Amino acid sequence: MPLAERTYSPEPLLGSPLKLFKALFADIMAGRELAWRLFVRDLSAQYRQTCLGYVWAFLPPLVASLTFIFLNSQGIVEIDTGSIPYPAFAMMGTLLWQGFVDAVTGPVQSLNAAKSMLAKINFPREAILLAGFYMVLFNFAVRMVLLVGVMIWWQVPVNATLAFFPVALGGLLLCGSAIGLAMAPIGTLYGDVSKSIPIFAQFLMLLTPVVYPARTEGLAGMLATWNPISPLMVTARETLSGQDLTLLLPFTIITFASLIVAFAGLIAFRLAMPHLIARMGG
Repeated sequence: MPLAERTYSPEPLLGSPLKLFKALFADIMAGRELAWRLFVRDLSAQYRQTCLGYVWAFLPPLVASLTFIFLNSQGIVEIDTGSIPYPAFAMMGTLLWQGFVDAVTGPVQSLNAAKSMLAKINFPREAILLAGFYMVLFNFAVRMVLLVGVMIWWQVPVNATLAFFPVALGGLLLCGSAIGLAMAPIGTLYGDVSKSIPIFAQFLMLLTPVVYPARTEGLAGMLATWNPISPLMVTARETLSGQDLTLLLPFTIITFASLIVAFAGLIAFRLAMPHLIARMGG
């Protein structure tokens, strides 16, 4: 079997965009099997030393939603969600939001966990990002069990818009992954990035219609209008609850913008990796 050949050149990668795109695509395809093995390894390690196991996949969003459900039930916070019971509305929102946060943190966490490999072994680096995205999809698949149970228990109405849910979910996760890819090079060098993401995520959750309907007036309406995550969240929940898709155009624009940012993030990741590995002592 002939050995694979890799040619190194002093020419900048951006000097030949076509070669860069071909090499990027080739490494993604070549790293699929490695990405799957890394995903299986990380999945086994993630739940090996826990008593609750896969319950941890949906425990954080469940606790977050129960807080607002209690406040609403006691009349401390009055939130009108129309025909959808508020507990179902809040749980659907927090489960979707947790998937978005996982997509944001995935690239940084995957790279930090693979630092020793990056410094010692030569392999397609994109496999690490792909393995992290597999983990995001798996965790959301586990949460889908709770999501389906919530919809059945509170008899959330569904219609033909449910068929659009995979697209809406894809847009939400794509946006999160694009943000994560943009932060990945800096997050690999500085641990402050991974530590600050949960803090900003909690604050951003209150500025996004996660546990309350999107508003059109006042400061909350302005924040919901200019928050690019809002149309993604609203559209994903509307597909689940059988409502009309009121923000389909902003959803489409933001999804395509996220695709461009994610692709640019992949290129930046590829260009930055040699310098990052050198900084890590490779």
